[in-house]
Amino acid sequence: MRLKHSLLLQLAGTLFFSISLQAQEHSVAREWNEVLLESIRNDFARPTVHARNLFHISAAMYDAWAVYDAVAEVYLLGKTVHSFQGCELEGIPTPDDRQAAREEAISYAAYRLIAYRFRSSPGARESLALCDSLLLDLGYTPSFTSTNYSTGIPAALGNYIAQCYIDYGLQDMSNEQNAYANQYYRPANLPIAPDIPGNPNINDVNRWQALSLEVFIDQSGQPVEGNVQPFLSPEWGNVSPFSLTEEDLTIHYRDGHEYWVYHDPGPPPYLRPDGSGSSEYYQWGFALVAAWSSHLDPADGVSWDISPGSIGNIPELPETYEAYDQFYDLIEGGDPSLGHPINPNTGEPYEPQIVPRGDYTRVLAEFWADGPDSETPPGHWFTILNYVSDHPELVKRFLGEGPELDHLEWDVKAYFSLGGAMHDAAISAWGVKGWYDYLRPVSAIRLMADLGQSSDPSLPNYHPAGIPLIPGIIEVVGEDDPLAAGFNSGNVGKIKIRGWRGPDYILNPEMDKAGVDWILAERWWPYQRPTFVTPPFAGYVSGHSTFSRAAAEIMTLFTGDPFFPGGMGEFLARKNEFLVFEEGPSVDVVLQWATYRDASDQTSLSRIWGGIHPPADDIPGRLMGIEIGQEAFAYAKQYFEGQAPEEPSYPVAGTPQSSIFPNPISAGIRLNIRFDRPVRGIELALYNLQGQQLRHLPANTGPARPSFQLDTSNLSSGIYLVKITGEDWTNTYRVYVD
Repeated sequence: MRLKHSLLLQLAGTLFFSISLQAQEHSVAREWNEVLLESIRNDFARPTVHARNLFHISAAMYDAWAVYDAVAEVYLLGKTVHSFQGCELEGIPTPDDRQAAREEAISYAAYRLIAYRFRSSPGARESLALCDSLLLDLGYTPSFTSTNYSTGIPAALGNYIAQCYIDYGLQDMSNEQNAYANQYYRPANLPIAPDIPGNPNINDVNRWQALSLEVFIDQSGQPVEGNVQPFLSPEWGNVSPFSLTEEDLTIHYRDGHEYWVYHDPGPPPYLRPDGSGSSEYYQWGFALVAAWSSHLDPADGVSWDISPGSIGNIPELPETYEAYDQFYDLIEGGDPSLGHPINPNTGEPYEPQIVPRGDYTRVLAEFWADGPDSETPPGHWFTILNYVSDHPELVKRFLGEGPELDHLEWDVKAYFSLGGAMHDAAISAWGVKGWYDYLRPVSAIRLMADLGQSSDPSLPNYHPAGIPLIPGIIEVVGEDDPLAAGFNSGNVGKIKIRGWRGPDYILNPEMDKAGVDWILAERWWPYQRPTFVTPPFAGYVSGHSTFSRAAAEIMTLFTGDPFFPGGMGEFLARKNEFLVFEEGPSVDVVLQWATYRDASDQTSLSRIWGGIHPPADDIPGRLMGIEIGQEAFAYAKQYFEGQAPEEPSYPVAGTPQSSIFPNPISAGIRLNIRFDRPVRGIELALYNLQGQQLRHLPANTGPARPSFQLDTSNLSSGIYLVKITGEDWTNTYRVYVD
């Protein structure tokens, strides 16, 4: 596909990497992927939702390509996926020009699905305009809406595929029809207000706390209503996955509800009042986050070689919490990287790049945070994939073997593989987050400091569950301490941290930097904006670690090479131009990675320097990501080879999960109620807001069924309630009739 129009050139400016798109030819799938990524940037920062969007839209494009292929199997079109049978396929007329038919079908499938998924986003006007612009520039018309693919018109097939994925998405347990709202999760703690010292309101020191902020701006730079943000997607483990299987699944129960957890890593370290059990790992891990916040000042005189010759090539990941202190450098920062002695592409050593550690850590933290204007972590890896695909030294051979693929085949297969892995990573990581419900460093560091120090009973303010002391980094405030001078004499005995001073020291982010100094631990702040502070969901496990390692496995396997093309991937952060939270970096910094796994490992460390995750969140996420990426790739590969894998089976114990669609609905259209398994004994009723019962289906006593329908004919516009009653449970949904 030629690159003649201005849309992709405009979007190219948002890419992170330096290869010029203007000299590249791109497939139509790539062009729609760029529109999708820009639509994500225009939406709220919802990693789970957008991992699903990336997968569904990539899969729809793959289906529109594969349906015209003699070998490849389609994914959803004409198949049964997670008991969904809504996309019958009776045969596709053979086109005269297969490539043109593919491009047309892909364009309409992507256009309809992107427009549908982002129609209510805060940047919907810009995103829908991009969709229209690209479709028109490709020579197609938005007004063609037929889904009758039997006519042989590829546009109709594309529309049909999009509707197939829309219908599938309304019953995949994501609760899309209710704006992905939580259905039963409840937080264990009152919110923490970071502007107030300490953490006085926490009840359970091992459970997540929401934030209370006067103004909340999410990672995409979107203002969010409300002072307290709810947990994003704590029930996402229940969503229908790509390649995850019953063998990967553990079902947990809390408050009578199921939490589905794939690749369950087991519990994180917990803090006990007497400091027993796994408390020492909890205390050490969160103290390390505080210690690493002392690495965020480029004026501290510490310089590092950040080239692949020094960073990367980690020999192995630790398997137990006991081994973490041998993996992470508590005082100086970093991991046991061996570096790469030579660039395998050139046969020469990597050129050293010496920069201030405080510049490297800040650039790393902000680069992998993906914000503002974020395409979220799964989308970030799609930009990396696109960067790799554009590299002049890449030869597009699947697995690095066989014939070179054309741009379209390469893109649809790569997007399908990576999208499936990102979707499974979101389901797995957020299943863990929802069940274990673990707190963030800003909560843990402050609560431990409120308790005191746990290192020396002979020193003031001792508590066995307090924060451990680290000389020169975490200490007790003495009588002669500057933090206790004058009116601050009441600070004597409190805990202080030598760390990043926080947003109070930044009046103008384009000119000011907070620097590092001694601060009261009760005022400790992660390296983040004051309108964001920390993501609105639990910490354990790290989504960044899970997404990134899964993506690194996909890209290693798909390309057949663990190394970036040319032996190195790069990103340039220019002096005093890149950082958003504060001024910097003080010099040009070029992030460099020899392998995809090296990039993934640096992603994980970035979240510690950013104050978002302790090591206990990181390593389990990486280990999960390895399994998820390898499983997803093997699963996708079967489709490419024409061997559609057998649909995984899942447990049927516990309360069935239900969904309704379409919602809103037009009067006269049947309302569909679907369950995640065949059920019997289900009673359905439709009520108006006055409590009058308007429709009723008595409990089914015959064969178990996965779906039911309610008639909506003759209903007036308005809001109605659908009550679904099982043997010992009831669900109620609001339905909007237009």
